[in-house]
Parts: sequence; C-alpha cells; structure tokens
Amino acid sequence: MTDIDEAITRAHQEEWARVVASLTKRFGDLDIAEEAAAEAFTVAVERWPLDGVPPNPGAWLTTTANRRAIDRIRRESKRDDKQKEAVAMHDDTPHEPLGAIDDDRLRLLFTCCHPALAPEARIALTLRMVGGLTVPEIANAFLVQETTMGQRITRAKTKIKAAHIPYRVPEAADLPERVSGVLAVLFLVFNEGYLSSGGHENPVRGDLTLEAIRLTRLVRALLPDDGEVAGLLALMLLIEARRTARISATGELVRLDEQDRGSWDLALIAEGHALVRERLGVVASGGPRPGRYQILAAINAVHTSVRDARDTDWSQIVALYDQMIRVDGSPIVRLNRAIAVAELDGPEVALAEIDRLGLDDYHAFHATRADLLRRLGRSGESRVAYDSAIELAENAAEVALLTRRRDQLGRI
Repeated sequence: MTDIDEAITRAHQEEWARVVASLTKRFGDLDIAEEAAAEAFTVAVERWPLDGVPPNPGAWLTTTANRRAIDRIRRESKRDDKQKEAVAMHDDTPHEPLGAIDDDRLRLLFTCCHPALAPEARIALTLRMVGGLTVPEIANAFLVQETTMGQRITRAKTKIKAAHIPYRVPEAADLPERVSGVLAVLFLVFNEGYLSSGGHENPVRGDLTLEAIRLTRLVRALLPDDGEVAGLLALMLLIEARRTARISATGELVRLDEQDRGSWDLALIAEGHALVRERLGVVASGGPRPGRYQILAAINAVHTSVRDARDTDWSQIVALYDQMIRVDGSPIVRLNRAIAVAELDGPEVALAEIDRLGLDDYHAFHATRADLLRRLGRSGESRVAYDSAIELAENAAEVALLTRRRDQLGRI
C-alpha cells in the first residue's frame, strides 16, 4: 500500500462519520449525506494520487461532499424552495445548540437510534452511518446475509424519510429511554475494531475501538448515573488495555492466557476497575441489579486483576456468567460460560454443554470445540473442528492462530 493509499484509508476511517454527520445536519437527508460522502472519497481516490494529499484532508472531504450534495439537490430538484437551496449553499453562520448533545457524531448516533425504527434497523443503520462499517462487516456482526443487511439499512433510511424523523438532538429527559439502542451500537462498533471482519487488512482496528470509547465517554458525561453506560465504558477500557498484546509479531492472534501481561495498559485497567467497583458499590447499597455490560465488565475485571493467567479465579467467572444467563441466555453467552467451565470442571463437562448449543454457523463454536477435543486427546475430531472454524473465520490473525494449532495436532 502506498503512502497515498494509506492516507485515503486513514481519512476514510477518521472522517467518514464526521462528513456524514456534517452533511446530515446541513441537508437533513441521510441518503444525500451518505452518497455525497461516498462520492467525495471516490474523488479523493482519483485526485490525491495526482495532486497529493491536501493539508487538511477532513476539510477537503467535507467541502467536496458538500458540493456534491448541492449538485445532487439541483439535479434532482429536491428543493422546491430555491431560497432554501441558496441558504444551504452559502450560510456559514454557526448552528445554535439543539439539545443536550453537542457532538455531531453523537448527535447522528442518537438520530439513527430513533425509537420509531426497529431495534435491528437502528443498530445496522448507525453502524453504517456513524461507524463507517461496510455492509459486509455489519452483516458479519449480525450473522446474516449481506443482501439481507443491505435491505435492512435501505428500509431504515426509507422509514426516516416516510415518517419525517428529524435530525434532532434528544432533550435530556429523553436520553434514558434512548440509550439502550445507542449502547448496543457502540458495543458492536467496538467489537468490529476488537476483531475485524469482512477480510479487513487490519485484524485489530484501533480507530474503531477508540472511536467507540470516545463516544461512550460522551454518553457517560450525559448520563453519569446510568449503570449500563458505566459498565460498557469499563468493558471497553479493560479490553482495549490488552490491544497491543493481542497480535504477535508474525500477525497471529494471541490467546488471553498467552499474552504478555506486562504490555497491558495499566492506566486503562485501573480506570476500568474503578468503574466496576463503583457499580458494585451501587448494587451493594440497594441499587438496581447489574445489566449485561456491567456483568461483562466484571468478568473482564477478574481476568485483568491477576498478573499470571494461572491465578485466574474461574469459579468467580462462572458465577458471573450464571448471572449473565439470567439477563441474556443466548447460545453465545452459554458458549462463553462453557469456556470458563472447562477451566473449572474440565473439558469433557464443557464439551457436553456446548454440543447442545446449535451454533454450527459460528466460527468460535467450532474453535472452542476444537480446543476441548484437543485437550481430551481426540485429535481427529479436533482437526475437523479446526477446519470448520478456519472456513468460517474472517479475521486473518485468528485464521493464522487456528491454522497453527490445527497443524500442531500431528505433533502432539
């Protein structure tokens, strides 16, 4: 990849949501915003290799996208009032604050998560418009076909137009009922960065994890007493603290028990632990029961509280997963619980649990089975399970790990 290619890729990752949010704010139309942004990036691909990267790539992209949007409005006569068009073209006066949120991307996030949209549509649309993920990446996050996800996003934008949902910041009183959908989106954006999908060249995308953390911090500033907001932030911080230890020098995913814990970010771990303790104190004093993000944060706090993986308190982790199942009893949660059970009660007990889950299309299910079968000495079955996991996995670093472990079976 050339320096120009890298600049374009970096600009897309950093500026997509900013450009879309700016255009949505100005023109009030998600379709116009998305298409104009896409055209601006296409022009960058054509022009920057010839003219060089501009001094301020973000401003260049925004200006180009604005011009493209105006051209489209003119061509399609989408504005009957020509005076409004002229204002859109030339009005440089600052916008007045519209509500409790003063960040354009967070504003767009809450807009895409409007309760008039179905929950799955809110998440998909926001991952596309705010997270900048491609349709294949979003489809992988939902474990659905790419065409299905494309139709879902299109229907969501159509619904916004048909229902005249405005690009408006929610008032402070409306934030609590809107926050659960926003948190779900932020968690999926973070997960895509934590282990990227869709054949992305970077197995771990720090741009997405850091953006998800930044937006979650803004949500926490708006809702400092919301336990799930604090829990999600803690969860992200405790996972992000391990990012530099997760990929080896050869580009292979490094398992948690094999990571160099000395390279973990101790400041992020301390901040995450403090948030977990804060929420535990609220629960102990009679506050509401913890939700899924708080429980997941507590699980990660257990993992990051010891300097040697052999000292991990697996009984506490299993107990936390038992709490989690009461909140979310999905097969994936039960799969993660079984991984902890294997450390506590042995691989045979865990294997019996996961074989009942019916997750044949999920690569982590096969990877977990392969590891358990390996530990039981059932090498032939383990190899078949590794093959299934490799076929389904899309992250290059994870494929490298699974392939090495499969190939080691003949030598153990």
